[in-house]
Amino acid sequence: MGPNDFDKTAADATIATIERLLARHTDRTEEARILDLLRDARPRELDHLLGRLPLQRLVSSIDDRVVGPDNRTALFRLLCEERLGDLSISTRAALIFALQRGRTDTADETALGRILLGTRGAELTDLKNAIDDGGDYRDLQQLFFRDLDDDLLREKLFEHFRVAATPRADLKVLSDIDDTLYPNWKDARYPRTKEPRPYPGVRAFYNELDLAFSPHGDLGDLTFLTARPGDRVGFGEGITRKHLTALGLPHAKVLTGDFGHLATHDLMADKKYGSFIEYRKLFPEYTFVFCGDSGQGDAIAGARMMEHPGDGMRAVFIHDVVNTDAEGRAAWRAKGVAFNDTYIGHALDAHALGLLDRAALRRVADAALRDLHDVPFDDLGQREARWTEFRRDIARVNALLPEDEHLSP
Repeated sequence: MGPNDFDKTAADATIATIERLLARHTDRTEEARILDLLRDARPRELDHLLGRLPLQRLVSSIDDRVVGPDNRTALFRLLCEERLGDLSISTRAALIFALQRGRTDTADETALGRILLGTRGAELTDLKNAIDDGGDYRDLQQLFFRDLDDDLLREKLFEHFRVAATPRADLKVLSDIDDTLYPNWKDARYPRTKEPRPYPGVRAFYNELDLAFSPHGDLGDLTFLTARPGDRVGFGEGITRKHLTALGLPHAKVLTGDFGHLATHDLMADKKYGSFIEYRKLFPEYTFVFCGDSGQGDAIAGARMMEHPGDGMRAVFIHDVVNTDAEGRAAWRAKGVAFNDTYIGHALDAHALGLLDRAALRRVADAALRDLHDVPFDDLGQREARWTEFRRDIARVNALLPEDEHLSP
């Protein structure tokens, strides 16, 4: 048997033994037995064990004692330092999730810090993305800006992210929700439906930007910056995530706002800009794009993002829902903020910036046309105005395509 091989039948028996020991209150002898079983595991076997054990129960059941062995310290040293190199990225993320549950104490924070500090290069990015995609509100932003109390450790980790992660070519796509993903606030140009209907082409635009430079061709870099208030237990964010999944965006993350920033457009812009700054500290190896609308201060936030030092923001796309005049659009465009009536217009700007190739541009335009055909307009004037905008932008796309690839609106 090679160094990385192990007997899965024996490993499963070990799992059953540890689960049996964890099922009741553990004394020092039982804790020592668990530690010995984990220490004796071969490299791949240890990862197998931890991938199947209830990690939250494991890290909360083993204790340090005033008089007696410090078994919890020994467990954290074993998993987060001595044998960290034997753990897969998914297991490291699961261990961090277990440490993050409930109130994190100093030992928990030190342990999760060691996991992150012990991970470098592309693996560090994969680990951060795995934490961010955990499926609930306990994402990377929650961990760093809500749960982590040790300011010195937080700054040490930010510096580690800056120097230890490998720069990435792919984009993080940040977006607003209301009037950006679907009409829900000021946009009177589309009919309101019982169930929100995404704007024509918006999902295709998100997906093409997400995939444009992805090294593995995977979706997962779409994050919504919303002014909608969050809460300490993630109830509101959970509802938003389910809502986005129902709209065909199951991979999206959510960064919520708060009631204190809902009063004015400037305050909403402050919150979204602040969320961008926080997110950029977590993912300095990426560059970003931001999608917003002209109704809630997104253009203000986007202009500040474009001005932020370091060239982290590649482009800002603003869905114009309030009929901004040509002079106003030109003024915003001079700040790097592009206003468009359609997501085909956004795709044209992204193509001009080198963010989408010609094939991706055509796919967005084709998807937008299909979506527009399905919009249940009940106002003929409203319908004709939207089709006029789309025909104009389709003509601009066709001017870039071979004649045999032209789209017919």
